[in-house]
Amino acid sequence: MFDADASAWARPDRALSAAARQSGFLCIRGLPCHEALEAAARARLLAIFALDDGQKRRLYRRKFAPENRNIYRGWFPLQPGNLTAKEGIDIGGDVAHGREVTVAGDPLREPSPLPEDYRLPGWRAQVAAYYRAMERVAEALMHSLSRSLGLPQDFFDDSFRRGLSTLRLIRYPPRDAAELTTMTDPAVWVEAQCSRRYLVGAPHTDSGFITLRAQDGVGGLQARLPDRRWIDVPPLEGTLVVNFGQVLEQWSAGRIRATEHRVLGSGVERYSIPFFYETRADVTIAPLPIDSPNLFTPFQYGDFLWKRITSFVEFRGMESERVQTKR
Repeated sequence: MFDADASAWARPDRALSAAARQSGFLCIRGLPCHEALEAAARARLLAIFALDDGQKRRLYRRKFAPENRNIYRGWFPLQPGNLTAKEGIDIGGDVAHGREVTVAGDPLREPSPLPEDYRLPGWRAQVAAYYRAMERVAEALMHSLSRSLGLPQDFFDDSFRRGLSTLRLIRYPPRDAAELTTMTDPAVWVEAQCSRRYLVGAPHTDSGFITLRAQDGVGGLQARLPDRRWIDVPPLEGTLVVNFGQVLEQWSAGRIRATEHRVLGSGVERYSIPFFYETRADVTIAPLPIDSPNLFTPFQYGDFLWKRITSFVEFRGMESERVQTKR
C-alpha cells in the first residue's frame, strides 16, 4: 500500500476494502513507521502516566479541574462507578503542527495542555513524531479506500488537512473487588469465552473516520461481528488495529462499516494508544459524487463531533461549552 509503484496497490486495496465492508476491524503490519510500534517506543509515549497526581492535575480538563482553561484536550482521570474505567490524555494536532491548527473560542481546536519538557525530556518530540507517522498511515488508508470507492485517491485529502485528529494515551487499571461490589449497573459483567468477565471499556462505535490503535501486549479488546458475536482483537506486536467511525460509514453510504467494540478487564493493567484520524471542524460532510445528493442532509463535522463526544463519560456535562455552527 505504501509502494510508489501503483501496480502494487491492487492486493492491499482489495484486502482493506473487504475488511471495511465486512468486519470493520483489521490488523495491519509492514508499516513504514514500524519502529514507532515497538514496545520501547510505546513505553516512551506512556511515560506520562508516571507523573504524580499534582502534575497530572495541571493537565486536567476543566470538567475535572475548574481552574484549568482547556475543555476538550487534556487529561481525564478515573471515574469510578462507570462501565468505562480508564484514565488518559487527549492530544491534538498542535503537538505536531503548532498554532496553525488552533482557533480561539472553539474547544475542539484549543491547544493541548502538555507536561513541561523538563519533567519528561524528549517526550513532546516523540509524541509529535508518532502523531505525524499516524497521519501518514491514515492518509494512505484513505487513499486506498478512495480507490476502492471509485474516487480519485486524493478525494478526501483536503478535508483531513490540518484536521482535528486526536492522539489518545489510555491506561485501564484493574477494577478491584470493592469497586465491583458497589457497581449498580449489571452490564459491567459479561460472558466471554465461557467465563464471567468485567468491562473496563463500554461497548461503543467510534465517532469519526479511521482509528489506528497500538496495543500493549495485553488482551481485552473485542469487536462485534455482523452476526452479533464478540471476537478478540489480538494484541500482535508490530501491528496497528484499524477500525472505522460513524461519519465514514455514513459518508460512504454504508460501504465502510463502523463496528462496535469493547474492552474486557483481566486483572492486569492495560495500555492503549489510539489515533483518531479526523477532518477539520468546518468540513461539510455531504453525499459522495457516486451517490444520490439526497442520501442524507449535509452537516459540519465539528457540530456532529461535539454532540457525539459529550455523550461519553469523560466528556459528559460539557455540552454547553461549544456553540453550534449557524446554518
